[in-house]
Amino acid sequence: MRAESRREIFLMENVCSVKGTISFNTFKGIKINGMGQSELFKQVISFLFLLVVVVSLEAQDGPTEAGIRQLMQEGKAVGVSVAVVKKGKLIYNRSFGMKSIEDNQPMTNDCIFRIASISKSFSATSIMQLVEAGKLSLDMDVSDILGFRVRNPKYPEAVITLRLMMSHLSSINDSQGYFTLDAINPDKNPDWAKCYNAYAPGKGYQYCNLNYNMLGAVIEKVSGERFDRYVKKKVLDPLGLYGGYYVEELDKSKFATLYAYDSASAKFIASPGAYQQRAEVIAAYKMGESTPVFSPTGGMKISAEDLAKYMVMHMRYGKNGKRIISKKSAKAMQTPLSDDEGYGLALEVTEKMIPGMKLIGHTGVAYGLYSAMFFDPQEQFGIVVITNGCDPQYDNGYNAFIRKMVNHLYKEKIRPSGAL
Repeated sequence: MRAESRREIFLMENVCSVKGTISFNTFKGIKINGMGQSELFKQVISFLFLLVVVVSLEAQDGPTEAGIRQLMQEGKAVGVSVAVVKKGKLIYNRSFGMKSIEDNQPMTNDCIFRIASISKSFSATSIMQLVEAGKLSLDMDVSDILGFRVRNPKYPEAVITLRLMMSHLSSINDSQGYFTLDAINPDKNPDWAKCYNAYAPGKGYQYCNLNYNMLGAVIEKVSGERFDRYVKKKVLDPLGLYGGYYVEELDKSKFATLYAYDSASAKFIASPGAYQQRAEVIAAYKMGESTPVFSPTGGMKISAEDLAKYMVMHMRYGKNGKRIISKKSAKAMQTPLSDDEGYGLALEVTEKMIPGMKLIGHTGVAYGLYSAMFFDPQEQFGIVVITNGCDPQYDNGYNAFIRKMVNHLYKEKIRPSGAL
């Protein structure tokens, strides 16, 4: 990170902490030597503009915002965007901190993020649509669709189905990688057998990204449409959402830079690979083979607000304005198939996010980003939290900052006044 960027962030944090109290010392440390007047002028103007924005936002702060800023400071968060839904309506949507440290850009509500593993639910939703259309069955042998044998060599007679893959009960692992289907194709990888665990399919749980990149290929094989285009046409567009898996079709100026935290140096390192274009792969794209380039397992790019609208669809069992999947399909996705993990079909059921409260949703972790989407279909509320970088410490199975943010937003925006 450039020294100028570190100084500017330091100044911004100080401005935030004093809630608009400014003195000459605020500018202490800005170097003028070696800097032309024009460059200095631009930096000062940029800083003053951000200062006005920060002071204006601080003037509007209440307990919710004050708590968020405190949690950001404790969790070393670069930036965060949140959305809260109650009774199916978006009641709160705010963004804090920085979208880009290098460019001194503040986080805004229209910023989009690569949300990592929450993306799996978009793939699962697409599978359920194809099941409803009679083109798939959750109990089909995935080998029959992909065109190569998918069998655990220790249990060659045990069929690996779509249901087992969607629930991470397939006995498949990521040890050979998951950004190419060649990893598990016996004709392409001499070590393909290492992709399978020692237990039989359906007899054990292991979270596996390869499962979902394979499912993306299934969607292409059955629908005849490229994976990213299918999801846009059948899920995003009907809900009126801006986002997608294909970087080239999105406004890059909206991308929030993702930062991995290096604990050794206590610095955040930008992760440009999060929005890699991979133009050469797209140019030579092969349906049902090249699919992992879009990362059906983790490549969705979307804002917190639009992710919340998508969440409402699942919270209302498949419908938000327009019906995306049937109530039966939505409930199937939300029904755990592994007792200990509480994992269904790309959605988990947990009481660990908010102690004692059963929520349904998913988290995401990649490139320094941490994301969470959790909802309660009975009480009809949901919370989305996305940070582009924070302290990677965990608490009760979840990123500590994300978990504290979800609990804070629940307390401030959802929990009835006076409730314990």
